Amino acid sequence: MTALPRTPSFRLGGKRALVAGASSGIGLGCATALAEAGAEVVLAARRIERLEEIAGGFAAEGWKAQAAAMDVADIAATASLVEAEGPFDILVNSAGLARHTPAVETTPKDFDTVMGVNLRGACFLAQAVAKGLIAADKPGSIVTISSQMGHVGGIDRAVYCASKFAVEGFTKAMAVELGPHKIRVNTICPTFIRTPLTAQTFDQPERVRWVEEKIKLGRVGEVEDIMGAVVYLASDASALVTGTSMLIDGGWTAD
Repeated sequence: MTALPRTPSFRLGGKRALVAGASSGIGLGCATALAEAGAEVVLAARRIERLEEIAGGFAAEGWKAQAAAMDVADIAATASLVEAEGPFDILVNSAGLARHTPAVETTPKDFDTVMGVNLRGACFLAQAVAKGLIAADKPGSIVTISSQMGHVGGIDRAVYCASKFAVEGFTKAMAVELGPHKIRVNTICPTFIRTPLTAQTFDQPERVRWVEEKIKLGRVGEVEDIMGAVVYLASDASALVTGTSMLIDGGWTAD
């Protein structure tokens, strides 16, 4: 009888995951998905009280989680935390922010703030986790929450787009370098997802019309739309996937 192939496991039992930006929105959704799949999750963000509350909720579900205060813009403190708590088999960096203004009105302060978190913070957090994996001689999966705006332009989003295009670039370069160590590096690129970060956009009817016209499936995204993707990229099911982006954009970038 012909031997049939078997689907690689999506389970994450025995894996430790660090989720930055885990206090709300996409980060919280990713942390929940990884914990539900069996990973031990370190919930990281600036709001430690909120994280401890979430960790309590995870415990009530029978999931393993702990809270850790982290500001990804503080490179030295972040590296110290990763060194002390790692190595991590999985990193999901969902920490990010936006300052939406017309390009001709962008200030240096807003530029530096966005780049400091979305690009500089993301790059050095990925670096810290990769160093820990290399030192421990372990494979791993590094996932950064990028954006469809890392592939297209958008109204009032010149700096945000610049930060996410750059994330896509360093992801590809790190994937090339870290491949020999069996460390995979990818991004998830959502369209507009209903979170506290996007509330400003959804409060503007003309922007909502623009969004809905662009999304071919006719609806905006929900946090749940991201959760399956992060489990896939974290698990053995994506063992040959690196240096690429998973667009969860309802078809926005299809044309």
